[in-house]
Amino acid sequence: MSAVRWGRGAAGFGRALWPAGPPGLLAEEGALGGVWGRKRSSTASPCEQDRRKDWGHAELLEVLKARVRQLQAEGVAEVTVKRVAVPRAPEAGGAQPARQAKAGAEGAAPALSSRWAQKLDNDQRLMEKRKQRLEGKLQKHVEKVAWQKQLRLEPRLLSRKLASQLQHWEQGTPRSPWEEQLAQLLQEAPQRLGGKAAAAPAVRGPESRLEGQQQRLLSFFECCLLTGHLPLAHHVLVTHHSKSQQRRLLTLSMYNMVMLGWARQGSFKELTYVFFMLKDAGLAPDLRSYAAALQCMGRLDQDAGTIRRCLKQMAQDGLQLQGLFTAVPLGAEERAELLRAVRKAKPSFTPPRLPVSPPQVNTSPLLRDIYAKQDPAVSYPRLHLSLKELQGLFRRQLRVEMATTITVESVEKVPLLTKEVLHARKTLAGLRSRWKTALYQELQETKESEAHAAQEGRLSLFPYLCLLSEKEVVGMLLQTLQALPAQGESLLFLAHELGLRVFKRKQLRNEVQELEQRYSEYLHLLASDTQVEEPCLPRQRWEALGETEAPHEQPWPTSVVVQLGKQLAEVLVRAARMPSSLAAPRSPATLIPVLYHVYSFRSFRQIGILKPHPAFTQLLETAAERTLTFESTDVPMLCPPLPWTSPHSGAFLLSPTKMMRSVEGSQQHQLLLERCPPAELHGALDALTQLGNCAWRVNGRVLDLVLELFNDKGCPRLGVPAPPSEAPRPPEGRQAPKGCLLPEVSPAEKAEMRRELARRLKVAREMQSLRADALYRLSLAQHLRHCVFWLPHNMDFRGRTYPCSPHFNHLGSDLARALLEFAQGRPLGPHGLNWLKIHLVNLTGLKKRESLEARRDYADELMEDILDSADRPMTGRKWWMEADEPWQALACCMEVARAVRAPDPTAYVSHFPVHQDGSCNGLQHYAALGRDGAGAASVNLLPSDLPQDVYSEVAAQVEVFRRQDAEQGVRVAQMLEGFIGRKVVKQTVMTVVYGVTRYGGRLQIEKRLREIHDFPQDFVWEASHYLVRQVFNSLQEMFSGTRSIQRWLTESARLISHTGSAVEWVTPLGIPIVQPYHRDSKVMIKGGLQSLTVSSSVDTSQKPNTLKQKNGFPPNFIHSLDSSHMILTALHCYRKGLTFVSVHDCFWTHAADVAVMNQVCREQFVRLHSQPILHNLSRFLIKRFCSDPRTSKSVWVSRLMDTLLSVPKAGTFNLEQVKRSTYFFS
Repeated sequence: MSAVRWGRGAAGFGRALWPAGPPGLLAEEGALGGVWGRKRSSTASPCEQDRRKDWGHAELLEVLKARVRQLQAEGVAEVTVKRVAVPRAPEAGGAQPARQAKAGAEGAAPALSSRWAQKLDNDQRLMEKRKQRLEGKLQKHVEKVAWQKQLRLEPRLLSRKLASQLQHWEQGTPRSPWEEQLAQLLQEAPQRLGGKAAAAPAVRGPESRLEGQQQRLLSFFECCLLTGHLPLAHHVLVTHHSKSQQRRLLTLSMYNMVMLGWARQGSFKELTYVFFMLKDAGLAPDLRSYAAALQCMGRLDQDAGTIRRCLKQMAQDGLQLQGLFTAVPLGAEERAELLRAVRKAKPSFTPPRLPVSPPQVNTSPLLRDIYAKQDPAVSYPRLHLSLKELQGLFRRQLRVEMATTITVESVEKVPLLTKEVLHARKTLAGLRSRWKTALYQELQETKESEAHAAQEGRLSLFPYLCLLSEKEVVGMLLQTLQALPAQGESLLFLAHELGLRVFKRKQLRNEVQELEQRYSEYLHLLASDTQVEEPCLPRQRWEALGETEAPHEQPWPTSVVVQLGKQLAEVLVRAARMPSSLAAPRSPATLIPVLYHVYSFRSFRQIGILKPHPAFTQLLETAAERTLTFESTDVPMLCPPLPWTSPHSGAFLLSPTKMMRSVEGSQQHQLLLERCPPAELHGALDALTQLGNCAWRVNGRVLDLVLELFNDKGCPRLGVPAPPSEAPRPPEGRQAPKGCLLPEVSPAEKAEMRRELARRLKVAREMQSLRADALYRLSLAQHLRHCVFWLPHNMDFRGRTYPCSPHFNHLGSDLARALLEFAQGRPLGPHGLNWLKIHLVNLTGLKKRESLEARRDYADELMEDILDSADRPMTGRKWWMEADEPWQALACCMEVARAVRAPDPTAYVSHFPVHQDGSCNGLQHYAALGRDGAGAASVNLLPSDLPQDVYSEVAAQVEVFRRQDAEQGVRVAQMLEGFIGRKVVKQTVMTVVYGVTRYGGRLQIEKRLREIHDFPQDFVWEASHYLVRQVFNSLQEMFSGTRSIQRWLTESARLISHTGSAVEWVTPLGIPIVQPYHRDSKVMIKGGLQSLTVSSSVDTSQKPNTLKQKNGFPPNFIHSLDSSHMILTALHCYRKGLTFVSVHDCFWTHAADVAVMNQVCREQFVRLHSQPILHNLSRFLIKRFCSDPRTSKSVWVSRLMDTLLSVPKAGTFNLEQVKRSTYFFS
């Protein structure tokens, strides 16, 4: 036997002793001859098994001695074997008893002898540890069984009649089996209640706050079933049912959920208990109830008579047998058991086939061309990768998602491996090892405590804590500790994040084999070397492959998420301790907490913060470890995302993602989407899929330059954050914080010192946050440097699209965008180089009022600077650093340089994305809605030789007002002379269309004025008040149609809110929208480190927040229109074979395709606004909020009706002119 097989320690003994390969030395020695083999089941008596165990010990010792003899034969002078106490085996049995090895030879080797003795000691200790571990597991199993026996299964019924029936049946003879009891119980069931009453009995009016408690119950039962704690779910159901106040919380779906759990186990007695409680609650079984009962009968192979009576009662309740197979979601095994039971009573029954209805087609006139019969001219784009490459990428992504996290190397500068660094790393490794052990113990104790609480019938966190393995939870907590900033983190925020991470991980699906087969077929549509019979959209291809719908996961209430996260945070606080010597070397050897809970003021509120000990922070800094850990759903995908096929199915392979992101705990968006006909969502689903299918790669040259600056004190002017060492330090000397205690310091000086300290701390926190954000982005960019990756998308409640990856995407800053380029290139063609030059000038912020031709010529004039920037970005003239978007300008300089130096620029394959921006897009939509000719001209809806700049026009109008006031002696107007420019008013003009208030506008203008060093800072506050008023007056004069529409939308939302409803509408593409603004509902989570108050504004049981509803409606409505325009543009570009992505109203494509994208963009804007959008909105709102006869006499409804009928009149602007407007998007 080779020495390698002995090098695996005690854990490999069994494997090493099995015969494998040609016989070796041990076979020759006869030590194992025919005795050892693979483990087989045995029926031997315990005594016989003990004798065999003794034989095993004897033979093991024989093997060790044989190894000693082998080493001696190879020239080892002397080996001493440590004696092992082994009971002597009987003489019979075919193997020899242990013999004592010879010891002693000349030239003894004490070191080797000691090593072998030590190895045997270690092996023995390992065996002892394994034995203890097994005993511990056995003890836990015994305790679990005993604990489950204490859980109550028999119901406590409030109806005396039912209680006596139950008692009689429990004490009955075998001739009254439980199946008979169920059949009789069903016959005595009350009349079936209406769906609404059954779903939520007695939770209306003042008791609507019970809805949150019902969600908690439902999620508790769901987690119990997921973690295999069905008896606990049943126990809590019994406890709640036995108390009249708590019974009001129970719904039919909760009883059904527990019944289904018992049905899967074939536990008919317990299932019947639940039926007793269901009847006792005044509810009647529905299809799911009967499906659970019949499925259980099928598993138990019960007689046909009981099943027949059950089916008869179901028919009397008005429920169709076919509905069991069409209306109830069942797995394949559950469906088979149900069918088995039904066929016992009805042998000829054939389950109905699921109706194969013709594919639903979106009926929106705007999408008619997209979903019409396939046009032979349609050319959907394909990826540049082969089928084999894509399949390999799929397997890589699958491994990442199954691991749930991914670890990448940090890009921070590598420290020299000094003794201090190595010692710090060794210390950290030792601490983490101890923390793991402590965390395991704390988790187990916490689970025991929560289990006892659940045993008392309370909704404890026990099943939630069992969702993930202890290893996963410990890893997650250690990652949290590692990522905690030095200044600490709010306990509420930390608790929410930890709870969410548990919720997201528990959703991980495990249907890998089926998914892999279907995904491989799907890739034939995208791969460069495959063909499909008929071109189609990715969603259509996926549905044609027989995609099974992913189970829809109900969100947890926010209070549950926070409570779970708070519990885990407290586990971390208790377990993470370190030697006091790390903080004070001469202190006594005691353990101190790594995390401290302190209170601090943020703004005007006092909040609890978890803060790491400074010594631990210093230890991390000294160790300078170079790894970062991310959730698998927080990083880009390594293969094309799954196509979106429903509101909760798409994007990641195994991790469920919602199509419409919302605040956790909010369900109103999801409910609206699920009630919406599936075909109405096709436009949104296909656009999200198309955006996610764009393949990306990292711009390596730009990344290298950014990393050089990042690791050299940063460069805030270029958007590269400085390290914490550059942050402002607290004042020293007399101005130090302790200076406040000096008696000679006046109150005014103390206040100023406090303000200065607060300012410096605020700057330090902001720098830390920016640095961490850049570190995550750059580390992921470096990790993906040589990879092709994808960014799956979803949308917010207004329909605006966003990448799912939060840290590395194209929606970020100038730096973030410059790091990315298309993975698939396209030749520039005859006009591509010109578009690169125009795009470069656009990025500089120069020539905004010049024509496209002038911008191209200007780029030619600057070609020397452009080439110098590309060749010597850090040592040359650095022209690129003066641009508005410096990093994107530098990336474009490099692309232009490569193109002009190519032998044939038209054949140069460019990967660079060229942008086309809307000209104040919100005002463009308002001008088109109101057919406002003057407003349309200001925002480039009208054709013109030169672009119009609405910001400059507003600044000019404000200057006119200022001059008039200055002549009348207004002091602030006089002080502003020469300071009113485009930059001062731009942000306010841009955001006023999206609902910015005068207060918000004043803050924006104040910030711009403070950036002007020559402006008297004492007048900033007064000047900002004056200017915001003049900006609003200018917009009112220039965009009168816009302001009238804005007022109409605002007033409509105010009145809708007063009727007690949140504002809803449907976009022109059929996406349902609801504003999630309600009055805050607060839940207090008591106990532990501190009491937390969870405030939620998405609780639909609360009245709408009128202020937010009315202020939010105009901007949200416009956002829903610009998202509709983007979706239309994306789908039509896809039909033409273009690569297309967007950042809201900024559209990206290859330089060669800009002209085609521009044409599509203009055509779809005209098509969108050719619809009677405002009149359609008015009709929808009237039908939704004014058609209920019960509220028609309300004063608010009457006023709402009058307002909705008064749709603002449109002007005379001709939309067709937009198609000829060069600068509409440019």
